[in-house]
Formats: sequence, structure tokens, C-alpha cells
Amino acid sequence: MTHIARLLSRHSADLTWQRAFYEDLHEHPELSGHEHETAEKIARKLADFDCEVIPGIGGYGIVAVFRNGDGPAALFRADFDALPVREETGVPFASPTGVMHACGHDMHTTALLGACALLDAHRDAWSGTFLALFQPAEETGAGAGAMVADGLVARVPRPDVCLGQHVMPGRAGEVQTMPGPQFAACDSIRITIPGRSAHGSMPHKAIDPTYAAAMVVVRLQGIVGREVNPDDFAVVSVGTLRSGSTNNIIPGSAELVLNCRFYDADVQRRVYAAIRRVVEAECAASGILEPPTFEFFGRGELIDNDPGVFRAVRPVFDSVFGGASVDAARTTVSEDFATIPRAFGVPYLYWVVGCTPRELWDRAVAENRVDEDVPVNHMGTFLPEYGPTVDAATRAAAASVLTYLHR
Repeated sequence: MTHIARLLSRHSADLTWQRAFYEDLHEHPELSGHEHETAEKIARKLADFDCEVIPGIGGYGIVAVFRNGDGPAALFRADFDALPVREETGVPFASPTGVMHACGHDMHTTALLGACALLDAHRDAWSGTFLALFQPAEETGAGAGAMVADGLVARVPRPDVCLGQHVMPGRAGEVQTMPGPQFAACDSIRITIPGRSAHGSMPHKAIDPTYAAAMVVVRLQGIVGREVNPDDFAVVSVGTLRSGSTNNIIPGSAELVLNCRFYDADVQRRVYAAIRRVVEAECAASGILEPPTFEFFGRGELIDNDPGVFRAVRPVFDSVFGGASVDAARTTVSEDFATIPRAFGVPYLYWVVGCTPRELWDRAVAENRVDEDVPVNHMGTFLPEYGPTVDAATRAAAASVLTYLHR
């Protein structure tokens, strides 16, 4: 552990390129499934290292394989897609379009490439196989699954462990780890409620799906409040309600899109059964004859960190980061990272790196105004404090891999 800390404190690898690379990615973001130029930039940078580059997995996914003799294999994953968010940071390298790296994936990619540079420069310090996986389309929840479906498991060496990280609000440079559930499981559900259209002046000739949908929205709020144990966790949010297109026609159908999150599979099953029961009952109460339909999409698997991997990596982080290696708290956001280690059937650890400007974070904590003053992921004002964040994320990626591969 001390050896890894000394190795990573020297910064003997050239990382001066990271800032320009990060700002270029940030200024030129690409939406999920359209990351052509971003993938090309990653591949060009990987050409600087002694590795085998396997592009085009599940669309624009890339795996770089660093082979260095006999030993175990460790995989580290970073995502690189952006969001349909208009940037409001005001920095010189802000995105000029309505697309933005509002979730820090540009930082994830920059950090993993930095870890590639460190491990490539210090091959005398490790042996085995290092896999750097760059994943597209995380924001849609499709990217990891697409890479797996495109033969990821057969196309790259099998890792013994998978690792990953995410920048989130917190004191910039803090590395936050924990065993067990870290990010919630999630699904989106599209519910279509059929009805019968009629002129707005003749509601008695219609079966009004808007009214039924409104009643469903009200009843859904009671599921978590009245059917879930207060010791458990569940979220059922109505993201959209679409019904009708003009003022004087009762529409023929209505659509609800829900977002649901859980830490426990049994709670998830019971809540989904309750959602179906509520929707079908409200449709029956409104005299709707056709059954409603349910479409599940945007799935994010529960990220449930392996205790053994945590016990191996955490002491290394403590050695490398000192007081900036801290305990994490569970978060209700979701990620598709766990799809990859589950496909390989190997344990994993996924952690959080704080990225809020330190002065802002310390002041917000002191004044108890974190919720009001600190920008969060997916906001147009979200921007990591570059220096401490890229340093911590780069060294955390390298340190976690070296935990398993160091000589």
C-alpha cells in the first residue's frame, strides 16, 4: 500500500495533456448513441500507449487491453456520453449547444486515460492485464447492455475484478467508498391508458383517459407512503403525463412515464405489483374496457459493492489520499455500470469522487445550505473543480487497479 502511494505521488508520467483533453471533451459533448467524435478522440489518445485497442463494441464502446506478463486482470470503466442540457457555467470552454457534459463523464474519461498513462509508464510496478473500458450511452441506460450484447465477454480477457467511479457533489478531491448498496436500482415505466375520444362538449360520449390518468397520479403517491415499510427505500415519481392536443377534444388515450428506484429487489417487486393494481383499478373505475399497457425501459441495476473488494481497495485509498479517503453514503441516483461485472460474473467496487469547488462546499456545509447552493449532476451549472477532481479521480483509478496488479 505504501509503495502504491509513493508511486502515485511522484506523478512521473506526463499528465500535462489532461486539461486540454478534458476541456475539448467538455466543449464538444455528444449525446448517447452519437458519440462518434468522442470515441475517435479516446482512440487517438490510447495510441500513445502500449496497448491493444478494441473499438466498436456495442456502438462506440472501446476497450484498451494493457498486457504486462502473468498475473490477475482488472477492468476499470469510464463513460463518455453527454446530456440534452443547456450549459450555464460561463466558462470559456462551455458547450455552445444545448448538449452538455452535465454529469461529469468528460472527467471520468480524462481520469481513466490518465490512469492508462500512469500504468503504462510504470510497468515495472505491476504485472497482469489492465483493461480500460470506455462506455457510451450510460445516460440512456443502454450502453453497458449494448456492449455486453455485442460480445464484450468473448472479445476481451476476463477480469478478476471490475472497478469504476463517478464524480458527484462533495468536497473536491474526496474519495468516498462503501461496501454494499451504493447506487439505487431504477426503471422507467411507460403506462398507456386507453379511452374513447369525443368532442369536449359531449363528455358523456367519451371515456376520458385524462381523468383516469389524473386519478392514477394521485393514487400512486400512496404506494410508498402507505405500502412500503418506513425502514425500506422506494421512489415512484411521475415524470410526464401526456394527454390530448387541443382544448375541445377529449383524447383517445393518455400516457404516464414513471421513474422508480430501490435498494431491495423484494421491495421493487411489491411496488411494481402495486403500481399495476392501482392503474388497472382506476381504469376499471372509469369504465375503460381495454387493458392499460406497461412498458419498462431505462433500467439501471443496483450497484451493490462487494465487501471483499472494498476491504482490499479502501486501505490503499487511505494510504494514497489520507484524510481525503472517506466513507460514502448511499445515493438514490442510478447507473448501468453493474451490468458489466455481472456479465463477467466477477465482484466489483464503484465509488464517488467529490467535485464541488472546495470553498463553495465548505461554506454551504457551514451554513447548512448544500441543497440550495451546490449544483448537482444534470444541472446546467454543474462543473467539477478541475484540479483536485482530476487528480483524485486519476489516482483513484490507478490505485484501485494497482491494488490487484502491483508486484
